[in-house]
Amino acid sequence: MSRAEERELESTRVTAWLRDAIIIGERAPGSKLIERDLAAEIGVSRVPVRDALKVLEAEGLVELRPRTWAIVREFTAADLADLDEVRQVLEPMAFRLAAERHRRDGLERLRAALEDEQESARSADQLISRRAAADFHEIVVDLADNRLLTDLMGGIRSRLRWALAQHDDLHHIAEEHVALYEAIRDRDGARAADLAFRHVESSRLERIAHTEALRTSSMPVIAD
Repeated sequence: MSRAEERELESTRVTAWLRDAIIIGERAPGSKLIERDLAAEIGVSRVPVRDALKVLEAEGLVELRPRTWAIVREFTAADLADLDEVRQVLEPMAFRLAAERHRRDGLERLRAALEDEQESARSADQLISRRAAADFHEIVVDLADNRLLTDLMGGIRSRLRWALAQHDDLHHIAEEHVALYEAIRDRDGARAADLAFRHVESSRLERIAHTEALRTSSMPVIAD
């Protein structure tokens, strides 16, 4: 393996590690990401860390600062409203096309992701359940078999995964995914599209409830 290939592989590994840490909340919005500290933590040079930060800036998860550090992006209400508006256009299309075009092997992949989500929801494993929920959405895009749609959804992939992690009602989201899966399985494109549109709104409300719960829990208790 050439030095250039080793660097690319290392940069990819660091990017995946840091992306995951941001999405699951280990790196909180607004927190500093300092090249030398990250490099020491993961045991690499600063070069792949710098490469990773540039990738994550393009994905909308970090904001670069002068010289050698960045911060985890703090999504505003306007940012998330923009994302919801885009989702309500693209996701109904993705689910409709998935219903109309899926193949058996693709449907099996979707069912496996759904089962992982349901099982982890039952065991209250938030991390696995949220990841499986995001996987469910990405598999649907694959089943839609539209290259341009794949590219468009790829552009918001990391932001979407972050948004999907901002909910607490694992069972409710899993139940909605069951209904979406059944519409795809039945090749009912109109039903799948309608459910997908409503699912975006449901996800928005779950995210707001999650944010409010976090805000309330962090408020100081004032003694009587």
